[in-house]
Order: sequence, then structure tokens, then C-alpha cells
Amino acid sequence: MVVSQLRTTKVNDPALVAALKAVPREHFVPDDRRASAYADEDVPLGAGRVMLQPLTIARLLNEAEIQAGGKVLVIGAGTGYACAVLDAMGAKVTGLEQDAALAERARASLAAAGHSAVAVVEGALEAGYPASAPYDAIVVNGATEFLPQAWAGQLAAHGVVVAILKQDGVGRGVVARAVDGVLAVMRSWMLSPRCCRASQNR
Repeated sequence: MVVSQLRTTKVNDPALVAALKAVPREHFVPDDRRASAYADEDVPLGAGRVMLQPLTIARLLNEAEIQAGGKVLVIGAGTGYACAVLDAMGAKVTGLEQDAALAERARASLAAAGHSAVAVVEGALEAGYPASAPYDAIVVNGATEFLPQAWAGQLAAHGVVVAILKQDGVGRGVVARAVDGVLAVMRSWMLSPRCCRASQNR
């Protein structure tokens, strides 16, 4: 995955590349999808939810510019894969999930893979998780049609939100910062046509 999909793109953070190599993605996909865990496509999780394809989640994490010791909130923790990669990078990770079954799956998968330091909490995704704020980065692990204002108030002064904005069936990656209490997009990039074909995660 790292050689064929990531090194030819703008995913160049050494700590991120090392974490992607270290975390077994197959431990976080449904059992019947393990053979295609590293394929360049989203993995369906049921109920319209997906596990983002490797290149897409890697690019989001790369753009977040995560530092060891930084506090990160993952919106839509899913099965916990993005949380595990961030934990392997040395971040302090909270995963927020509104689906109770997925949250339980994430806790079990993270514990089995040695990432028990990750806190997986349950709640409405658009509300964020103010109890552990402020965050150096909020990573939206899926597509969203808008960036809720609640997230802006949970960022540290230098913090960013990285997400996929999906409009009219087309997704683009964005990096946003809080400006006067509102999230403003600072930069964006187009995504692979294979990304976000399933329903959005938020």
C-alpha cells in the first residue's frame, strides 16, 4: 500500500508513513473484506458508512500535520483505523462515534492491535466532543456536506479541521481553521474518483 499508492502522492510525513506501515489495516475491516483491506477503494461498513480508502485517509492525516503529543479528535471513528494510525504517530487521540455497534467494534479492534490509549466516545458527530477540547486537529473520517460551527470552538488557536466536503456527489479534501469563531477553508484538493461513492459518514 505505501509503495504503490502513497509514495507517488503528496503523503510525505515520515511519522505518518511509518505509522501506516505499522498498523495492520486488515484488523479494522469487516471479516469478509480482509482480502481487499489495502485495495484503492472505500470499504463498506453497513448502514451507509464506509472505511475510507488508504490514499484518502492518508492524505487527510498528512494535511493535518500531526505532531507527537498533539491532541486529535477523530469525527466518525468507525472501526478505529484512523485512530490507530494517529496513536502510532504519538498523538493523544479521542475517537467520536455515534453508532454504538461501530464504537464497540472500534474499542475491541484498537485494544487487540495494542492501541488501548485511544479513547472512543459516543455522541452526535456534528456536536464534536468538547470534554477533551481544545484539539490541535479534528479529522473527519468520512464525507460531510458542511463544517459545523461547534467544531470551530473546539480547536486550539493553531488547530485545523481536515475533512472531505461532498457536494453534488463530488468530494474534495479541505483544511479549515477557525476565523472569528467560524471555520474557513484554507486549502483544498480534488479526490480520487473512487472516493466517497458510498453515503457520507456524517
